[in-house]
Amino acid sequence: MKNLTLPILLLFACLQASAQQPAASPKANTDTIKNFSTYKRAITFAGLLQTRFLGSLTKNVDVNGKNFDPAATTGKITNTFMLKRVRFVVKGTVNDHFSANLLMNFAEFSSDPSNKVLENAYVKYTLSSHFNVQAGQFRPFFGIEDVVPNDIIRTLDYSNQYYAFGASGWQSFQTGVAVFGNVDKVGHLRYYAGAYNGNNRNQANDNDNTKNLYGRLEADLVKGLTLGINAGQGSLGAGKGNALGIDVKGGLSLNDKWEVSLGGEYKTGTNFALYNTLTVKPNLKDVRMQGFYIFPIVRYNANMRRVRAIEFSSRYEYFNESYKLAHNARQTIIPNASLIFADDFYAALQLGVSIDLYQKNIPLTTAYNHNLAYLQLQVRF
Repeated sequence: MKNLTLPILLLFACLQASAQQPAASPKANTDTIKNFSTYKRAITFAGLLQTRFLGSLTKNVDVNGKNFDPAATTGKITNTFMLKRVRFVVKGTVNDHFSANLLMNFAEFSSDPSNKVLENAYVKYTLSSHFNVQAGQFRPFFGIEDVVPNDIIRTLDYSNQYYAFGASGWQSFQTGVAVFGNVDKVGHLRYYAGAYNGNNRNQANDNDNTKNLYGRLEADLVKGLTLGINAGQGSLGAGKGNALGIDVKGGLSLNDKWEVSLGGEYKTGTNFALYNTLTVKPNLKDVRMQGFYIFPIVRYNANMRRVRAIEFSSRYEYFNESYKLAHNARQTIIPNASLIFADDFYAALQLGVSIDLYQKNIPLTTAYNHNLAYLQLQVRF
């Protein structure tokens, strides 16, 4: 054992000296690299779990907002626990130009998973901040909600207009190609454009030979205030239609504790999803939807070890799925309080009520006034 003492001491001395050496700085000049195959290669994983409790506060209305006959023996579920999202994200960086993104929502297996589970599946090529290309299945950049991950929606869910425009192929997950980037050097003006099938996600082929085309310009008018405009044209098994939109978002720090932010959006477009369900077909130009919402948020940064912040919000939305033919406007108000246990919504508890008011109630349908209470717990990792 004595014969090993000196070599062991020398080994520890070498390790300590090595540990004290300054880390080699990354090469700032890439001109000496002869093979970029693995330059910046990496793979990352992330996930999201959202579980919630829902309770209908309106008599004879179930948790899905549908009015039911009190004498019926089925369809009378007025409270439930549910898994809203169980998402798994894989991002692989091949090198400084190529990357890929996969996003799956395993909560869809709780119902019919056909054409649902796979959400993002695209390849991205980055030449510079001015020019990026992505191809595959992704959300076209057609409004501020398309670039907001659902784990930081900061309320119950996306807007009613987002889901309606998604059902008609204007946004949500679509298959195609997009280009985007900064127009100016500092990134205060940005562009987005693309073409996609327009028949929604996880479809083997397009349902017609017409591709949806869209464009978006986004400008930072002043610090903390961004304005965006969108335009698109396309089809969904019917004649050609179009969609237009304008949105604004901004934020302001009042002091080191209090922040306020505001988002708002207006859209109008052809309602292909509704048109395709009609037995007697009217003129397609008369089947249009429109709506707007405003979403103010007040945030208190507690900055405690276990409670990082508290947010209060109340989104108001007006939406009409067919304002020219069957006018039945829907107003939705969602007061919400969020208790944030970890920064960037990595752990949060949300409590609120979704209040839906229709211009006219239609019995035994979801077009019926109702209030829905919710308690949601989410964890990102």
